[in-house]
Amino acid sequence: MCSEDWVSASWRVVLLLLVCAEAAVLAVLEVFFLLVRFDGSLLPDWGAWPFPVMIAVAVVSTPVLVMWAAALSDRVSAAAAPLLVWFFTIFGIAYFEPGSVNGVSFLLGDWRTLLLIAGGALPGAVAVSAAMARNAANRPGLYDTAGTQ
Repeated sequence: MCSEDWVSASWRVVLLLLVCAEAAVLAVLEVFFLLVRFDGSLLPDWGAWPFPVMIAVAVVSTPVLVMWAAALSDRVSAAAAPLLVWFFTIFGIAYFEPGSVNGVSFLLGDWRTLLLIAGGALPGAVAVSAAMARNAANRPGLYDTAGTQ
């Protein structure tokens, strides 16, 4: 497990499940508020300009969730679990969107959804690779470098 002994193994599993649940809740909120506009209904009326602030929330929140999960376990699968939960929640909501017209989903055809997926998945993947590098550095004999003789 992890080098710190601040919590037992069973509590680490519970905390990892809570981090994954938080990733799912954040994904739902990010999708629901992705299409917010300056149209006078929720925000001021400034000509119906899109205000995709949830992309910035995804850019910040997914790496933080991955870092929290990586602090709970040395396994890469545990570090990647919140990112995978977030990713599949986004696609599940987009696929089963209740507002689809003639079988065409609005979320899957919108530029803001593409930016949301990229803005959440890319920093999250960088955080997973940082966890992998940290694990490799902490176990020097376990990982051999390629091409050395």
